[in-house]
Amino acid sequence: MSVVKSSEHVRLPGAGTTNAGSDMFGSIYSRSTTNKNVRVKDRKLRANIKRTDQKYKDAIRAAKSTELLLQEDAGFLEAEGMEKTYKFSQTELKKHVDVTTASKGFELKLEHFGPYEIDYTRNGRKLLLGGRKGHVAAFDFREGTLDTELHINETIRDVKYLHNDQYFAVAQKKYVYIYDKSGTELHCLKKHIEVTNMEFLPYHFLLATVGNAGWLKYQDVSTGDQVCELRTKMGPTTSLAQNQYNAIIHLGHTNGTVSLWAPNTSTPLVRILSHKGPVRAISVDRGGHYMATAGADGQLKIWDVRMYREVHAYYTPTPSTALDISDRGLLAVSWGPHVTIWKDALRTKQKSPYMTHLNPGATVNDVRFCPFDDLLGFGHDEGFTSLIVPGAGEPNFDALEVNPYETLQQRREGEVHGLLNKLKPEMIALDPNFIGNVDPRAPEERRQALVLETTDETDKKVGKADAKLQPKAKMRGKNSALRKYLRKKSKNVIDERKLRVEVALEREKKMRQDNLKRRKGLPVEERKLGPALARFGK
Repeated sequence: MSVVKSSEHVRLPGAGTTNAGSDMFGSIYSRSTTNKNVRVKDRKLRANIKRTDQKYKDAIRAAKSTELLLQEDAGFLEAEGMEKTYKFSQTELKKHVDVTTASKGFELKLEHFGPYEIDYTRNGRKLLLGGRKGHVAAFDFREGTLDTELHINETIRDVKYLHNDQYFAVAQKKYVYIYDKSGTELHCLKKHIEVTNMEFLPYHFLLATVGNAGWLKYQDVSTGDQVCELRTKMGPTTSLAQNQYNAIIHLGHTNGTVSLWAPNTSTPLVRILSHKGPVRAISVDRGGHYMATAGADGQLKIWDVRMYREVHAYYTPTPSTALDISDRGLLAVSWGPHVTIWKDALRTKQKSPYMTHLNPGATVNDVRFCPFDDLLGFGHDEGFTSLIVPGAGEPNFDALEVNPYETLQQRREGEVHGLLNKLKPEMIALDPNFIGNVDPRAPEERRQALVLETTDETDKKVGKADAKLQPKAKMRGKNSALRKYLRKKSKNVIDERKLRVEVALEREKKMRQDNLKRRKGLPVEERKLGPALARFGK
């Protein structure tokens, strides 16, 4: 066995294939098409578009040139002879790696508070644990320093770090609570009731939650306002994941459907019937191209999110409980006490896993890859375990984006820059490249398209109104033979109670008509009195 550094370096499609003389928009740094084919009559607007396109090309060229500074490569396990990589144990791995890496593979025995939900910060420095029976702990697992530890004495369903390690959210028995680094309770989100899953959108500062009631809610943690709440109309939601490419939320439902949501629409953008049973786990890769789903039917399916079709499927001996995809494309699957890691499983169907691990006597509840490190953490019934997975983490990072070695001053500046550059919820869409593009259609074509959209909406409203005016069909059983017989039988029967009710109804009807006439100023027929009482009525 050997741990390699660069013999199996996996590059993203298009990386390293673009030279100075090739098309700059064929590289991996290209995010959208240019507006070079747009014909604009306005000279000033045409100059602004040309200037923007030139800035875009310069940014691509600068990003491409930084590849010379990326000295680190991703290394994977390499088997020799008849060996198989999935046969290597963690004990053998720790003997062949350096002391610092070996110290990151550890296990925490917390038998009385599990099963545990886990979460890492965006830079991979801090770890957050949440036990189902009320135990919460946040600490720096690299240095072994504890930030806070709480015993809430309440059911905990999920935990999630916010934009940095200073704040985290905990989905408790009824409400969602936000705590700071020292464990002080800052907020209680009472509109988020019985939440089971949470996700945080770092560029929009939005906390997305969903629970047993089937309502997807977005909370802006920078202002404290609730952006929107969307009713899924599909019952309890069993799983939730975020697409980091376009900030779309993927929900898994009990009817086997996966729905895609954005905060600016009240209906799902896409619906995919993925499984024959409840969707138990969802994960989306960093590029937003592939999605992995696990269902109660024992299937693990890989989907191409760009075309919304199934690529291939795997079977697990028991239904999977959690999924996660690393920055380098490794897929972690947990089923029962087992954790299986697959390499290159998104693009091609693999026959054998990359690595396996057995956690005897404890069911795995949650799995997460640590950002910028070759680690996989999973929470189970008896605590937390960290595994060494060579090749899982991204070896190179952008210090201006997410810095694993940031100082206190850098963290403060990053928080300020994040708030200044915060994106609006309306900018979340399936295709994030629509922002900044020019509609190439002529003004007349745009007006006609707008008229057609308005006409379609009006036709729908008129159709709904016509449907309401149509007479309803008689319901079954209202005029049965037995009811006809009973009506005939009681037709000539004189019932005193029935007579009293009819007289009272007639009197009330007469009073209502008289009051209506008085309000309209019409004459009201007075009650006729006898000759003896007529003089008192004047």
